Amino acid sequence: MISANNISLRFGKKALFEDVNIKFTEGNCYGIIGANGAGKSTFLRILSGQLEPTSGEIVITPGQRLSFLQQDHFKYDEFPVLDTVIMGNQRLYDIMKEKDAIYAKEDFTDEDGIRASELEAEFAEMDGWNAESDAAMLLNGLGIPTDLHYSAMKDLEGNEKVKVLLAQALFGNPDILLLDEPTNHLDLDAIGWLEEFLINFDNTVIVVSHDRYFLNKVCTHTADIDYAKIQLYAGNYDFWYESSQLMLKQMKEANKKKEEKIKELQEFISRFSANASKSKQATSRKKALEKIELDEIKPSSRKYPYIDFRPSREIGNEVLTVEGISKTIDGVKVLDNVSFIVGHDDKIAFVGGNTIAKTTLFQILAGEMEPDEGSYKWGVTTSTSYFPKDNTKIFDGNDLQIADWLTQFSEIKDATYVRGFLGRMLFAGDDGVKRMKVLSGGEKVRVLLSRMMIEASNVLILDEPTDHLDMESITALNNGMIKFPGVLLFASRDHQVVQTTANRIIEFLPDGTFVDKVTTYDEYLESDEMARKRSVYTKSEDDENDN
Repeated sequence: MISANNISLRFGKKALFEDVNIKFTEGNCYGIIGANGAGKSTFLRILSGQLEPTSGEIVITPGQRLSFLQQDHFKYDEFPVLDTVIMGNQRLYDIMKEKDAIYAKEDFTDEDGIRASELEAEFAEMDGWNAESDAAMLLNGLGIPTDLHYSAMKDLEGNEKVKVLLAQALFGNPDILLLDEPTNHLDLDAIGWLEEFLINFDNTVIVVSHDRYFLNKVCTHTADIDYAKIQLYAGNYDFWYESSQLMLKQMKEANKKKEEKIKELQEFISRFSANASKSKQATSRKKALEKIELDEIKPSSRKYPYIDFRPSREIGNEVLTVEGISKTIDGVKVLDNVSFIVGHDDKIAFVGGNTIAKTTLFQILAGEMEPDEGSYKWGVTTSTSYFPKDNTKIFDGNDLQIADWLTQFSEIKDATYVRGFLGRMLFAGDDGVKRMKVLSGGEKVRVLLSRMMIEASNVLILDEPTDHLDMESITALNNGMIKFPGVLLFASRDHQVVQTTANRIIEFLPDGTFVDKVTTYDEYLESDEMARKRSVYTKSEDDENDN
């Protein structure tokens, strides 16, 4: 068990938390939610001991081990992958290293022997002999192949490092597990594996995530941060939303009844206060009136942008034909003879762990890269807008104000018209004169979505658009994608976005080939294609283990 007792955190005069009391118990998974800036990640840092609160204390059941997802992706660069995972249980790792050092000594003494036997006993008690195999299972589950387990962390790609650090947090069955955005940079397969792991995890989990499907799948409770307080709800994210809306409705209805009662009492007092025969009743009504208090209803600090993609022209029947496209990058063939035809009603989700293949295809279709072989042809009625996964070229060193930058993409150059699109994306007032180069990750995404709205294209290509967005912005984007009357080609790690938007799934496999199926995402996951893929994956893992 871990509890926060009277926790307050202040930065100058601003209170991020004020007298927070909350208890997290074993066997439950708690989802921490709240608007951007509400303090979700900060609260996890307080729980983990990385940040001292202004007042109050964190209490952990004596003897319990706490583990958290590290955010420094370079901290373990000089260590092997497998060692990095085992460091999730630092005491076990220290025992392993001390044992190795003792056994490597040339002048092995009786004292060394006694110390080694003590370490061996503690090592066995901590199930140390299974440490490497347990770590390997976590890595394989998250999609890190066995041939990388003995590589140095510095040799891994960024998304691979994230998976290793997640495996580190999960390692050794910690009593309390703190996860800050664990699904970031994970593909949908790895997210699915993590969901099952947490569902079957018996201890305490506290997780911050913007992935609604993930929170619904794994959480038994929801802790909502708003106005420096934390309100705990039993149930997952959807249950919190329904409960909070119901509570708000009930408070409004209760206030309405109180207001009607107040009006009735005031009218009686006004009519009869000067009437001697009614004076006692009027006095009684005054006392009753003084006791009525309206419930304070604060509007939520959450802000929802408004995303509405409206094409300026209707799309024709001929949209896109891709024929035999292949592409090799750094000696690796990432696209191998890819061919497909896009229809005018298609909303295609590109899924699978081969993220390079998806990004490369999108760059080719957006005209930013040439294929090595093959060709593609857009229909004459099509107009495209592209949301890149990597937007550094657009923002780094760009000294333009965001309103001036956005005006370049608008047929109507009127400042009020352009500012309207920024206003929809929560850039109100002076925010419109912010410089492009100083924007945060979430602000950059909202600016690019503003551009896509103002371009009014009938084909949208979106490569991981939910990265860096808060829950409210993801919900708004999801709704905008569902309502969009044109063609969508998109990749997203958000299960709910894919499930509710796509009517066709294309999955790129590790060898650059692909599977193309007209279906929803959930139906695809249960399909024969996925069953075959799982059997091939399992067989390859078994072969590696046999070797």
